[in-house]
Amino acid sequence: MLKIFIKIILVFSLSLSLVRAETLQKFEISGNKRISDQTIIIFSELEINEEITKSKLDKVIKKLYESNFFRNINLSFENQTLFLKVEENPIIENLQITGIKKQSLVEFIKSRLQLAEMKSFDQELLSADINLIYNILKTNGYYFANITSSKSLDDELNTIDLKIDVELGEKAKIKKIIFLGEKVFKEKRLKEVIVSEEHKFWKFISKNVFINQELINLDKRLLSNYFKNNGYFNVKIENSFVEFDKNSNFNLIFNITPGKKYFFNDFSLNLPSNYDAELFEKITKKFSKLKGDEYSLLIVNELLDDINDIALSKQYEFINASIVENIKDDKINFNINISESDKFYIEKINIKGNFNTLEEVIRNNLIVDEGDPFNEILFNKSVNNIQSLGIFKKVKTDVRDGSNQSFKEIDINVEERPTGEISLTAGFGTTGETIGAGIKENNFLGKGIKLNTNLELTADSIKGQFIYAKPNFNYSDNTLFTSIKSSTTDLLTNSGYKTSEIGFSLGTEFEQFQNVFLSPEIDFLIEDLETSDKASNVLKKQEGSYTDLYFNYSINQDLRDKRFRTESGYVTTFSQELPLVSDNSELSNAFIITNYKKLSSTSDMVGKVSFFGKTITGLSDDVRISKRLNVPASRLRGFQRGKVGPVENSDYIGGNYVSSLNFSATLPNMVQGLDNLDVGVFVDAANIWGVDYDSSIDDKSTIRSSTGVALNLMTPIGPLSFSFANALSKASTDKTETFRFNLGTQF
Repeated sequence: MLKIFIKIILVFSLSLSLVRAETLQKFEISGNKRISDQTIIIFSELEINEEITKSKLDKVIKKLYESNFFRNINLSFENQTLFLKVEENPIIENLQITGIKKQSLVEFIKSRLQLAEMKSFDQELLSADINLIYNILKTNGYYFANITSSKSLDDELNTIDLKIDVELGEKAKIKKIIFLGEKVFKEKRLKEVIVSEEHKFWKFISKNVFINQELINLDKRLLSNYFKNNGYFNVKIENSFVEFDKNSNFNLIFNITPGKKYFFNDFSLNLPSNYDAELFEKITKKFSKLKGDEYSLLIVNELLDDINDIALSKQYEFINASIVENIKDDKINFNINISESDKFYIEKINIKGNFNTLEEVIRNNLIVDEGDPFNEILFNKSVNNIQSLGIFKKVKTDVRDGSNQSFKEIDINVEERPTGEISLTAGFGTTGETIGAGIKENNFLGKGIKLNTNLELTADSIKGQFIYAKPNFNYSDNTLFTSIKSSTTDLLTNSGYKTSEIGFSLGTEFEQFQNVFLSPEIDFLIEDLETSDKASNVLKKQEGSYTDLYFNYSINQDLRDKRFRTESGYVTTFSQELPLVSDNSELSNAFIITNYKKLSSTSDMVGKVSFFGKTITGLSDDVRISKRLNVPASRLRGFQRGKVGPVENSDYIGGNYVSSLNFSATLPNMVQGLDNLDVGVFVDAANIWGVDYDSSIDDKSTIRSSTGVALNLMTPIGPLSFSFANALSKASTDKTETFRFNLGTQF
């Protein structure tokens, strides 16, 4: 703008002298080679017979420079003729960016630059584009990049070859993440909330260990929501900044002012006069139950969602919801206002920015469609659906007027991001060693298809699985999934048998009712059972090959306040396995219910009660050894894995019935300075019984129970989980363990 201003002053001080307005009758244009006279006239926005004033000529020069086609313009107006002499900017024939190996990053940078091939070159735009490249590289962790440019001009053709050379340098690693301010939550908890991670030598694959401004902005939102979900209504993430050290490492610092904790007080729901208030009684009944509970942004949003669902189910399509909060001391009163909005209809939805992802993937997640009433609530839910796919870095929207006042046109602009993940796991503990690896792709072929393959090795077994999941299969809103699995368990040395399985499954998952999900599945399995002289007679009778075709299904109701760090609510699951064709038919049923309750309003103590029960019954014969049940190790601490229950010839053969009841609670931080430590207490009780082929070795009367302390510590080489347990009751044959630990990590 400064260059344009100076040129305007020079041109008019030397060549323009207008005392009164005159009429334009003719254009005289010279110096142009590529740009036609007619194009220049269009840029000037002047017409023949138009009165010419000094201000209009000012605008002509400004508009011609803003076109970026010209580097010099001389203008004069004499005898009703406008004389324009121009010198054109060279055209960029080739634009090359070197020094960046990742081609997708090069293409992304080029798509954001103002300069491009077959466009006019301008030095000021080049400077601006280089600054833009610096900023893009910083968001990708390259804080030490060096960028230079060179150009080769062909005077005869007035073209230019432009080269931008980038030296990336080392990526800026996060050496340490620091939280300043009042210590309301432990640093370990806050580090689990955010996405950015401290760099460790075993995290050589993770991208979250590099400084990335977009991730930092996301971290600030996650921290803010976490505090607000725990009562801190006025939390302020005042700033986040980085400190640089001489080893090209950064300390990422968040300055948090939580403020005081607030609690829900009175609620009121204000509806339009034509709404039936009785329809909303289910919501208003919740108000009195919430009074006195600590404030949670998540609960407020859930109330709004419930209100919106009721309103929309009754065809109240044009609605808006707003909240007015009144604070008194540490109490908050909420006035929830539902109002009717202006009536608009969606004329067109434009999807932009999806270079890899098919447009149908995005449209399949829209609740509103072209021709529907424009409902702001449903539109926002649609945007949330797209964001929750996890395949886009950003989702931006623009709602503008359509062809008339009754229509709206919507632009949805997405920004692609890498969707593949590689993970490696390693664990070592008293219960054995585990090594595993996995590869995930969340947007295969741009169709939103999820692929997941993993492999796990222990001392006795090898397990591998490949899972394919297609959301919104055949436009049904259902997720179709299929998997191939293989496993081998070799216990020939100790127990005299070895099983090898290979299987295939096909199923779907959908929301049958609100928060109730149904998952039917067809499961095909081939199993070989091999025995040795150490095996019991019953096991030897079962030796051979088996082919099973099962119909499995599960019903899940999830009413938790949130999935991460749940503090209230419950989740219930019932599942069943039904044989269709089987060489050895069994019927299996399982039921799990887990309830969460926050135990203190001043700390993050959460209590959990969980019941687990499972049965398996042989329909045509005794249940074979590979399908007999054992108590899950996570539900009975203080006992060795698989060393509980009925015993035959010193072998733990499992049972036909398993149940467990678990009580646990997290404790407030009791060790100052150990913010990376979580401590909890637990009481576990379980039973395993039922031996269908020999009732004489059943021990159904024995209840196993234990109590103890569980610790979870983040160490420099990975997370360490440790439990110290004391068995309260057991059978004489059960094998106990006082402590259990596991050390491992995920890259």
